[in-house]
Amino acid sequence: MSEARRIRGTTSRKAGRQAEVLAAIWLMLKGYRILGFRLKTPQAEIDILAAKGAVLAVVEVKSRTSPMAALEAVSQDQRERLRRAGRAIAASRPRLADVSIRLDLIAMSPGRLPHHIRDAWRAG
Repeated sequence: MSEARRIRGTTSRKAGRQAEVLAAIWLMLKGYRILGFRLKTPQAEIDILAAKGAVLAVVEVKSRTSPMAALEAVSQDQRERLRRAGRAIAASRPRLADVSIRLDLIAMSPGRLPHHIRDAWRAG
């Protein structure tokens, strides 16, 4: 691997972590309780797992030029894996037995506040 590629990868990972922290703070300000960061499951890695009332939000964080670009950056396959991961986590934790699972997006754009899209990809 070239040095330039290694540096780009390190920079991208750092920016991603910073975006996730900012997104978590944003969610907490909106009354969500953060249950986990970068949770690795057999189905997918969940950026943020958050709860508010009877909702368990599986939150994907994307840094893009616009919220629409962020929505489009998550493939149908990735969305299905994230839904399965959310269901698996809820099934393994008795306190989460009666929650509804929702797939949210936090779109991060340079110079703008985070944009939280609840139920970003409604399951059809």
